[in-house]
Amino acid sequence: MNFALTPEQEQIKAAIERVCEPFDADYWLKKDQEGGFPHDFHQALAESGWLGIAMPEEYGGAGLGISEAALMMHTISATGAGLSGASAVHMNIFGLHPVVVFGTDEQKKRWLPPLIQGKDKACFGVTEPNAGLNTLKLQTRAVREGDHYVVHGQKVFISTAQVANKILLLTRTRPAEECKGTEGLTLFYTDLDRSKVEVREIAKLGRKCVDTNQLFIDGLRIPVEDRVGEEGKGFSYILHGMNPERILIAAEAVGLGRAALARAAGYAAEREVFGRPIGKNQAIQHPLAEAWMDLEAAHLMVQKAAWLYDQGANCGAEANAAKFLGAEAGYRACERAIFTHGGMGYAKEYHVERYMRESWIPRLAPVSPQLILCFIAEKVLGLPKSY
Repeated sequence: MNFALTPEQEQIKAAIERVCEPFDADYWLKKDQEGGFPHDFHQALAESGWLGIAMPEEYGGAGLGISEAALMMHTISATGAGLSGASAVHMNIFGLHPVVVFGTDEQKKRWLPPLIQGKDKACFGVTEPNAGLNTLKLQTRAVREGDHYVVHGQKVFISTAQVANKILLLTRTRPAEECKGTEGLTLFYTDLDRSKVEVREIAKLGRKCVDTNQLFIDGLRIPVEDRVGEEGKGFSYILHGMNPERILIAAEAVGLGRAALARAAGYAAEREVFGRPIGKNQAIQHPLAEAWMDLEAAHLMVQKAAWLYDQGANCGAEANAAKFLGAEAGYRACERAIFTHGGMGYAKEYHVERYMRESWIPRLAPVSPQLILCFIAEKVLGLPKSY
């Protein structure tokens, strides 16, 4: 058992830090105040080849694993870019994994290189207003008409849809009452045709530069060749992106917590009250030391989950646990960073209040902490299903 980064992983970490260096705290503060997608940041990562870190080499990717992708996302977040930086490229890293696994060679040649090169931006269209986490009750309907499907319905909490030109879209192709289990859902990757899809931004607490939206789909025509895999099996395909997503967002949450903790420790060492640095006081030291331990423990679960995934082993429990632990540890670190700064922690110029607002994202998405606890109770502990 070896917990050290490999030389290749050390190089990845250093390279990502170099790409992120020009995008400093002032850059992200301005983005948080003014909004606007960080196209220059996205393009810098694309030009360096990092958007394809976990994509097959034959399509322009690096062919590395989720372990390396998690390291990359953790590093982005930990530089101080936080969830604003990580969310700008998050979908590119994990979102098209169902295409990698189930797409045809023609589809992968057509879809993956433009995404890796940064020419395409994609959004992830699964969640619906009336279904929430109950994905099997999706109502957005795709009806086949000759060589096309015609789609009507709604999606909600769709990140980057303001700037995306592509969408990975999960739809219902058979009524739920006619289906058993996970049948009846079909997955597409297609053009986001804005003449047929209204994209309405949702104002939110944080991460202003990466939009969140509600989509109203009215007659979107999707060619049959844009269907991923077989009709009716989309739910099983989309599952192949869910564990990687949980692992990546856990890594991002830990990175965010570490960025907050670094600022808190730096402030505590410099800020003097009553003639001494406040960092000399155990009431300041101990909460920060505890936050460090929380983050370290959560990061170990991230690494275990990513390793299991890369080995092709079952990692559902570990991926969910990593997401839960990473989100909570990141949140607590951000909270303690604000307390360490005192009143200045509430001031935007010290950045930690932005981290705190962003720390809510991994706590809430892509799955609630309560549902993770239900999953662990049922799948790991063998307790009866509670919902």
